[in-house]
Amino acid sequence: MMEHEEIIKGYDPVIMRRILSYLKPYKLITIIALAALGISTAAELYTPIIMQRAIDREVLVTYLAFTDTPESREVLDSHDIPGESVQEAGGKLFISTDDLKSIGAQQRPDLQEAGMLDTRQWYVTPPIEDEDFRNILEANPDIFVVSETLVAVSHEDLASLTVDERRTLRSDNLSRLRLMAGSYFLLLLAVLFFSFIQVYLMTYIGQRVMEDLRMTLFGHVIRQSAAFFTRTPVGTLVTRITNDVETIQEFFTSVSTALIKDVSLMIGVLVVLTALDRQLALYTILSLPPVIVATVFYRYKARDAYRRVRLWVSRVNAFLSEHISGMDVVHMFAREAVSRKLFMDKSISLLKANLTEMYVIATFRPLVNFFTSVSIGTIIYFGAHMALRTNLSLGVLIAYINLISMFYRPVMNIAEQFTVLQSAMAGGERIFDLLDIKERILDTGNRPLPEYLQGKIEFRNVSFSYKEDEPVIRDLSFTINPGETVAIVGYTGAGKTTIANLLTRLWDIQKGEILLDGQDIRLFSLPELRRGIQSVQQDVFIFSGSVEENIRFGTECSDEEVQAAASLVQADGFIRRLSDGYRGVLNEGGSNLSTGQRQLLSFSRVVVQDPRVIILDEATASIDTETEQLIQEGIRRLMKGRTSLVIAHRLSTIRDADRILVLSSGTLVESGTHDELLQQQGVYYNLYRLQFSS
Repeated sequence: MMEHEEIIKGYDPVIMRRILSYLKPYKLITIIALAALGISTAAELYTPIIMQRAIDREVLVTYLAFTDTPESREVLDSHDIPGESVQEAGGKLFISTDDLKSIGAQQRPDLQEAGMLDTRQWYVTPPIEDEDFRNILEANPDIFVVSETLVAVSHEDLASLTVDERRTLRSDNLSRLRLMAGSYFLLLLAVLFFSFIQVYLMTYIGQRVMEDLRMTLFGHVIRQSAAFFTRTPVGTLVTRITNDVETIQEFFTSVSTALIKDVSLMIGVLVVLTALDRQLALYTILSLPPVIVATVFYRYKARDAYRRVRLWVSRVNAFLSEHISGMDVVHMFAREAVSRKLFMDKSISLLKANLTEMYVIATFRPLVNFFTSVSIGTIIYFGAHMALRTNLSLGVLIAYINLISMFYRPVMNIAEQFTVLQSAMAGGERIFDLLDIKERILDTGNRPLPEYLQGKIEFRNVSFSYKEDEPVIRDLSFTINPGETVAIVGYTGAGKTTIANLLTRLWDIQKGEILLDGQDIRLFSLPELRRGIQSVQQDVFIFSGSVEENIRFGTECSDEEVQAAASLVQADGFIRRLSDGYRGVLNEGGSNLSTGQRQLLSFSRVVVQDPRVIILDEATASIDTETEQLIQEGIRRLMKGRTSLVIAHRLSTIRDADRILVLSSGTLVESGTHDELLQQQGVYYNLYRLQFSS
């Protein structure tokens, strides 16, 4: 069944809203995580800008010098050069190349021929109150242009100075560089710290949401009716509560914030690129379509490959579970070689599916790296031309290269995260489909059990069917008086076990009434009703854990009461022979006990609950004759003073019943004691004759 379920589902806003609704209890933590994400993303985006400013403003400090004439000022005004950007000294107007971007490199030769623009590039710095600085100016008066507000020197003359002299002249730049380096390091620390906060908080939220979902699912499932469990495979429910919940947890921890960060980082990169240089940003955007096409293609290919892998993993697991559980049969019929061949075929199919997925990933990643290199090459090519034609700085070009690398890193992540997102959508759909199933027995009763429950049971014209138009119980009426032991017999399918299920409200009747001490059982809450009426079934389930935990089964009773209950049903002897006695650990299902021993434990479990009404549903059918003789006395003590309903095929176990009800096709056909029914020579007589014909 699970193999053919839809594994991949596209984005569904309804499912996404329901998934995100589980974040409500953790709203504050989510806001903190998103704030940390925003801070780390902003800090990461700001690092290339610091690098660009360090290069352009502190390392490669370049000014151009215009002759201070009306014509030069008119040119500057026509290109909207703000007055505060112009520095005057020695009859020259010094303007940084950052402020002269509007005057392209192709216009400068004309300005130089007109005598308005100096052909040299200049370094400009404010004067420094330092003796070494003044000594350099006094020693080289020919190469410096000095005013009260600035000191200028051409790059050629600056290169002719000694290293120490250049360091003294550029001490301001060096100080700011140290500051920028410190800021850069602090930004890296901020990225590290806030990324840790974000990842930790989202992982915490994912784990808590997974716990909430798992508890919600389990609580929902255990409240469903018996009809639900008869139609739903156990494996399906286990998969919902484990695997599908795990996909939601992975969505929160690995996809949600990572997807937000990647998308915001890509948008932020494009914004920063545009802010640095619009023309170069346009060239960059024009190089993106091949990447988008490759990402969309990868998404579909990866989805199909992932689906095949999940399908074959499911088939291999199912094969392993089935054959390991049935290994005794495999050995008995010498099917080892055949089973190995079948497993090899499935394993090879899984291998091929995994290799296909790896092939898709191995193709996509180098392809993204290729497009990254192409984009960087495009930027370098057009950036170099722009640097020659206009005034694009080296710092901006380097920042562009860093930003493009930063842009393509999320592209690969988003494509790979999309598969997890689809898996989360499919898991969410299956989880919410299960949560939307409402097949509970309506627990509208609010009456507590009477302080002293007598245990009178009455069926009044009860009709019931598991499927519509296929009645199992037809207009059934009978009464069991307090303290009476009544047996119910009949051919297979007569409705005997159904009566036990209806009395404990595992199923609800369609017509009639079932009364307990004169009150409709639907007036009592389910926990109260089932505290007063206990059933011992033929198929006993033992939970993994100690013997005493299985007997106690959630009740607050002492060790002495547990041992007394076991002694009453003759279970104390075999329990004490176990290696650790009552604290001995049992395997799931009680596989390290015999069938009879498991049945004895189930009797002990009922004795501890101390119900007023006991139902024995084929309870001794799986017990050997010797064990049955051991517990008969215990059962008689258990029934003493209690109303008992015994459902049995083995008629030898019910000879001493106060009354025997004989069912046929869901109707009551005979009633009386053992001897009375034999004298009638009806249905009971035929059943008895078939069992004891020898």
